[in-house]
Amino acid sequence: MSSPLIYMIGADIGTGSTKVIALLPNGSVQAVQQQAYSTHLPQPGYSEQNPEDILRAVKHGIREVVRQMGAAPAAISFSSAMHSVMAMDAQHRALTPLIIWADNRSQDIATALQPTAEGKALYQQTGVPVHPMSPLCKIAWLREEAPDLFQQAHMFLGIKEYVLHCFSGRYVIDHSVASATGLFDIRQRQWSKDALAFAGITASQLPEPVPANYILPGLHPAVAADLGIPANTPLVTGASDGCLAQLGSGALAPGHATLTIATSGAMRMTVPTPVDDPEQRLFNYILDNKHYVTGGPVNNGGVALQWFVRDFLQQQGPEDLNTAIEQALVIAPGAEGVICLPYLLGERAPVWDPHARGAFIGIQPQHTALHFMRALLESVAFGLLSIGQALQETAGPISKISVSGGFTHSPGWIQLMADIFQQPMYLAQQHDASALGAAMVGYEALGLPYTSPAAVEEAVFTPREEGKYIYREHYHLYLELYKRLKGLL
Repeated sequence: MSSPLIYMIGADIGTGSTKVIALLPNGSVQAVQQQAYSTHLPQPGYSEQNPEDILRAVKHGIREVVRQMGAAPAAISFSSAMHSVMAMDAQHRALTPLIIWADNRSQDIATALQPTAEGKALYQQTGVPVHPMSPLCKIAWLREEAPDLFQQAHMFLGIKEYVLHCFSGRYVIDHSVASATGLFDIRQRQWSKDALAFAGITASQLPEPVPANYILPGLHPAVAADLGIPANTPLVTGASDGCLAQLGSGALAPGHATLTIATSGAMRMTVPTPVDDPEQRLFNYILDNKHYVTGGPVNNGGVALQWFVRDFLQQQGPEDLNTAIEQALVIAPGAEGVICLPYLLGERAPVWDPHARGAFIGIQPQHTALHFMRALLESVAFGLLSIGQALQETAGPISKISVSGGFTHSPGWIQLMADIFQQPMYLAQQHDASALGAAMVGYEALGLPYTSPAAVEEAVFTPREEGKYIYREHYHLYLELYKRLKGLL
């Protein structure tokens, strides 16, 4: 008689899509499902999503993975993008769309708070730089600009908390996602009284904070039937996508950094205690009781390239983006003098400037669209390099960089990162690191043995000498151009 199939579902709820995987105890991924959804930009500075679209994508992914596996999972464990917020009324109805990380409507509130003693104290307590991405600032904006709606709000929560409530009826938030809200005391692991006072809400209006390995005992019967699994299937809260990318990449050792580029981008390292950065350049998020993740995100990753390919090259498909990247990489390093500031959506780390704007500098008649594309690719790398330098100044030397995210589909782009950083880039032959990390937390929560999927073969992209010095020169020009253009537009 054969043993029953044991596997864990890891569901990563991202900005552009939800990816669901089935992870076996031996560390192999047996099934993958991904479904995209759209972001709405109703007016400048606004970035919203329909939470029902995302809920449907999560359900579809789980349902399809269960169908492919032919058996129910041991549990479902979750990862999600950070910094989203929506308001719910007392009848559990949405009062707002999901306001996501890229939304800048609260920039005036953030700009006023950031340099003050109160703003600096909140950064030290919560680990989150003051910026419009933060639910702290978004909720304060709703209080000031939509007071009637604000008064109706019974609960403020992000996308993972919404999905978990729809599945289980409970309002809970893991410590990792909570630590990215700007409302959570990362040392005391409770909602910050000072942050709550600034936002104008109480702790009862936020979900209950729980560890990443917290188990919700089961699902609503109707949801379980829809997914094709038993109602007593455990739900594991999991953590944030950034922190779980560290776990899924096997990057918990000192000096092991991860670099991710998808819609946005980020660079991170794992540390035993929060890093104190006097310049407030870096975040400090909780992974678990032993690990914090410090680093910084950039707003303008793949989204900047998609904008250029769509609106300037007049091309639409995902294959068009990959083709444009490969064609741009034929252009010599330095794009024949074109330098880009890629700040289409303002910028987060390390400058935390929602008013930053994009620019191309050094344009001459010989430059083509591909020169612009090349400069844009280089500028995304420069932004992440500046975060890497801040990490080395605060958290210590970087000995290894593991890469993940959509950009890893382009070997040329990974090679460009290695050349600009002048450090090797390690690409594990695995699926989405955040979904893997979620599934690993699921195994740990249930006390089931498993083999880490991070222990797999890696491809290494070794830095080349070609372009080394021009990259270094353009990087310094990139930093100087931001300083000189800041505040002019």
